[in-house]
Amino acid sequence: MKLTLSITAIGLSLLTASPHAGELANGGWQPSGCGDKPATPQIDAGDVDSFNKSVAAINDWQQQAKVYFECLINEANTDNNIIAESANREQAAYRQAVEALAAEADAAKKKLDKR
Repeated sequence: MKLTLSITAIGLSLLTASPHAGELANGGWQPSGCGDKPATPQIDAGDVDSFNKSVAAINDWQQQAKVYFECLINEANTDNNIIAESANREQAAYRQAVEALAAEADAAKKKLDKR
């Protein structure tokens, strides 16, 4: 019964955390709640006005990228914590099941040895 409750608790915690979970695909991880990664601007050295506009675009991009990458790191940390906590709960449930089976087997062996 305890094992079932532990698995249910894990499932519920994953459901509540899913808005923050990233996505695994093709061997890579991507955040799911950070929006699109800002495209890196290009330097336009055609003339002074174009260059100044491209520098302004770079400054804007840096601000957008900072927000994006802070979100990415926060989401990755959240996902890592969820994964570690879930794995630890599963491992603890497994250990409890092994211990319960060992205790049950010992008790049965003692009972049978008395016969």
